[in-house]
Amino acid sequence: MLDTKKLCNFLNYSRSLYHASAIVTSWLGEAGFTFLDEGDVWDLKPGGQYYISRGRSSIIAFRIPENAPTGYLLSATHCDRPCFKLKENFELSGTYTRLAVEKYGGMIIHTWLDRPLSIAGRLLVDTPQGIQTVLFDLDHDIALIPNVAIHLDRKVNEGHAWNLATDVFPFIGGADAAGKLKNAIETTATEVGGKVLGQDLYLYLREKARIWGLDNEFISSAGLDDLFCVYGCTQGFLKASDSDGVQVLCIFDGEEVGSSSPQGADGDLLSGTLERISRCMNWDHRKMLAGSFMVCADNAHAIHPNHPELSDPNHAPVINGGIVMKFNANQRYTTDGLAAAVWRKVCQKAEVPVQIYYNRPDIPGGATLGFLSMNHVSIPSVDIGLPQLAMHSCYETAGVRDAEFLEKAMTAYYSTTLQVRNGHCTLE
Repeated sequence: MLDTKKLCNFLNYSRSLYHASAIVTSWLGEAGFTFLDEGDVWDLKPGGQYYISRGRSSIIAFRIPENAPTGYLLSATHCDRPCFKLKENFELSGTYTRLAVEKYGGMIIHTWLDRPLSIAGRLLVDTPQGIQTVLFDLDHDIALIPNVAIHLDRKVNEGHAWNLATDVFPFIGGADAAGKLKNAIETTATEVGGKVLGQDLYLYLREKARIWGLDNEFISSAGLDDLFCVYGCTQGFLKASDSDGVQVLCIFDGEEVGSSSPQGADGDLLSGTLERISRCMNWDHRKMLAGSFMVCADNAHAIHPNHPELSDPNHAPVINGGIVMKFNANQRYTTDGLAAAVWRKVCQKAEVPVQIYYNRPDIPGGATLGFLSMNHVSIPSVDIGLPQLAMHSCYETAGVRDAEFLEKAMTAYYSTTLQVRNGHCTLE
């Protein structure tokens, strides 16, 4: 049974990608996972469970089986979302005190207007012990990006081209508010005995996650893409029983801006970590990859209630209809026939329904974590997601039952001993 309170608490706490990563690492610690520093020598043992964190945002957690391993059993999600990021010199003075921001990822801009906003992220603080990462969250509505009144823009309902150099600066007060936000940030640094040397701070919507609908069947929240899948994959990973595969949970940063950062799926984090595990355990790494499989979990577009014509007619997932398996002949989604067969078998085992998604042929979709990670770790992969509406809005909507379906499917997946060999697969 889905713990909706725990899910909503996770969504509400994850004000930034760093906060989302922090709560996942707390769950791993509570479950007995040992933190490994990439700069240390690793001592891995059969039966051990470990995790690494790069940049305090991306996480790779894994369990070493007691028996000889069959391969790596992976899932991959991402913890970042489209939003506005504060610039370094962020105060703009004048009649109002405004904030200089830039767009992070492909957001639906107008959804951010006329909503009270706050600021969260991380500070890099110079302390006597060295430069320390400190989570920062104002946890207070302090900013708003105002629309222009219809009386001053009579064509506003006919569409609007946003000018990021003029239209989207939030204001935080009058002229007398200058310096107050900087002081609040410095106060946080002072509390840990240092001074701010760097920052990664983002605007966020403080509106809470809500369960709603005639039968409480829907959930709306900021960051459902892709925190919804982060939650389901992590809970499935933590609840899974033993497998002869090396169970690996991957949560990446930077997906919304191309995944090419040191913490991204298009870097060396995953490939280097898997190689290091194999080396530490004296396994044949190529043999391990030959028996491996990946589930790339990133949300999918549900058929829109007002615009069904935007979906491919025979491949239009519905909210609460089950986990979506995504296909694309040009491999923008990695699912092929073998991967689809494996995932269907896993979902049968979990008694979870599966839906199919293709982009409408004249509406191209984006690439996924799986597509990008294949540049570095070439293994069979299935692209899945949970159906949602208004992807990349600041407040998105999906289904409660689908969250439960993903948790059940990922528990079954990680509890499976899966062996892939040259176009064949067995699942136990």
